[in-house]
Amino acid sequence: MRIERLTAAGYHVYPSSREEVNGLQVALVRGSEGKRLFVSSRVHALTGDALPGGGLVCPLSYENARVLTSSLPWLSPRRLPEGQSSFGFGDRIGLATPGHVRAVEGADVFPILAQQSVRENARTGRTFQDVLAQAVYGALQEGYRDGFGADADHLKTIEDAVRAAELGYTFFTCDPSEHLMPVKDLGTTAVAERFRELPEAERLLREYAHRESVIAGLGAIRFTEEELARAAVKYGDAVRFAVDMYRALADRCSDGFDFELSVDETDSPTSLVEHLFIAFELGRQNVELASLAPRLPGAMEKAIDWYGDLNEFRQELHAHATIARAFGPYRLSLHSGSDKFSIYRLLAEETDGLWHVKTAGTSYLVALEVAVREAPSLFKRIARHSLGQFAEERATYHLSTDMTKIPNPDGIADDELMQLLSQDEGRQVLHVAFGSVLRSSLGNELREMLETREDDHHLALSCHLGRHLDTLGVRRHV
Repeated sequence: MRIERLTAAGYHVYPSSREEVNGLQVALVRGSEGKRLFVSSRVHALTGDALPGGGLVCPLSYENARVLTSSLPWLSPRRLPEGQSSFGFGDRIGLATPGHVRAVEGADVFPILAQQSVRENARTGRTFQDVLAQAVYGALQEGYRDGFGADADHLKTIEDAVRAAELGYTFFTCDPSEHLMPVKDLGTTAVAERFRELPEAERLLREYAHRESVIAGLGAIRFTEEELARAAVKYGDAVRFAVDMYRALADRCSDGFDFELSVDETDSPTSLVEHLFIAFELGRQNVELASLAPRLPGAMEKAIDWYGDLNEFRQELHAHATIARAFGPYRLSLHSGSDKFSIYRLLAEETDGLWHVKTAGTSYLVALEVAVREAPSLFKRIARHSLGQFAEERATYHLSTDMTKIPNPDGIADDELMQLLSQDEGRQVLHVAFGSVLRSSLGNELREMLETREDDHHLALSCHLGRHLDTLGVRRHV
């Protein structure tokens, strides 16, 4: 069957998805059973239902996505382009990629369209396979050919990293937070004792103690013995874990990969000496960083703008960016990057455009904005559920939410519900409870509503994420 005959057979064809390769027609279609992949003739290993006039309609499975990318290779995830800024579009629901593509189309930035952590997948009931497949089909729907990456985010085990590599991921974010040793509250004597217990203590003293590193743009940075001890005790195990993960990936990724180290989930900002220690130790083990996520000054809370001392932020960011250029160059990565509009311009300026920003929760909140407009009763139930779950769900987040400022959703008129998404406290409550919402019947209702309001959903995403890119100074050629 040719694509032209699908409408008569009861299918809506997404026009931008139409492709033809060596006589094979491919398109994304929607019928009574939902979205499907159409191919005009049988393809080996592609599974689906035969159509009366020939061809197949296939479920949007991971296995079919792998087959599809062998015929349409521009839909396979690829590595970060050298020297270009990059932006992660996390999609917790699995329906956002077309909107993300519209936001990034024509922009001078490389998108990561598949980005999810093991923790997020556990909360939503999704898998790395689901996340990658939905990005592939979303890119196909929009006819997107400019390339994208796939980030297995916040990896805490080498086994998960290897599994993601086997599935076709290209970007791996190592999260060694469970290997970090808190030293902020340890006295000098306690730190010194722990340092002496390290198997590499003698080497570190020989190589680092009183060492001056002259870095263009910063001058000389010197390790005192106490600074060295604190950095080594805090990050020694974390660095070893990162090296082990990197080597395991190198054994399996023959075409190379992008490796990010995330050390942002700590109570105190990453010092320049700590950044230098990490850079020296990883360089010594021939670990090539694509990006590093340090803990930067100020409050980097979920779902809301950054707050703190902008002058201090700029100074620290400038210094970290200078080190990243000297030892890479690698990107500085901004985690919890959603809606941090007050610092985007500084990030772009101080890194000379070599940055990576990760977002995810903001796209979920955009979906809730659509619910406010199109299904206010559903939104109220989601809000009530989120309020009930917040005390439990907030345990894994650094938040300063004042619950007394959040109004009862049942007392708000439908046309005023958007106030819950415009105030910081409401945004955080709704953001934090995403997992329990999406695993419940509320999640199914939300997905069904978004599928029926697909254009509204994707337009809202492209506008909101487009604002992120605009504030970052990303040029668009539309």
